[in-house]
Amino acid sequence: MGVFAFDDEHTSSVAPAKLYKALTKDSDTIIPKVIEAIQSIEIVEGNGGPGTVKKLTVVEGGKTTQLVHKVDTVDEANFEYGYSLVGGSGLDEINLEKISFETKLLPGPDGGSIGKVSVKYHTKGDAPLSDAVRGDTQAKGIGLFKAIEGYVLANPDY
Repeated sequence: MGVFAFDDEHTSSVAPAKLYKALTKDSDTIIPKVIEAIQSIEIVEGNGGPGTVKKLTVVEGGKTTQLVHKVDTVDEANFEYGYSLVGGSGLDEINLEKISFETKLLPGPDGGSIGKVSVKYHTKGDAPLSDAVRGDTQAKGIGLFKAIEGYVLANPDY
């Protein structure tokens, strides 16, 4: 298995505690509202903490795929959250065993946040990681972050 990694960083005007809550605790209800392609997120096993398994149903270009998401770590005190995409038809199509994400929110300028993410792609066998897969995952991650940030900003009572 090959492992390919990259780090990314994004800023937000939303405070870390509020953004963390939206990105983690409330994400199962917020994400289907703000990302049209994600039709549903359901907990298959667990209570939201480490070990929890979720099934995401995604419809893009008229095609439905399933992704299995496993929560690896939850550290509310330090605004850290780790999860992996570990299965489903979405991973099978791009020759990946899993994609692991480690995220952390730090205090940013003017009361906002700095979001840091480390991503590791675990390919099947000796398969290389295509630039298209990496770029697509990065674009979707940025889109998710900005969509949830937008939801929080549009709902001041959140």
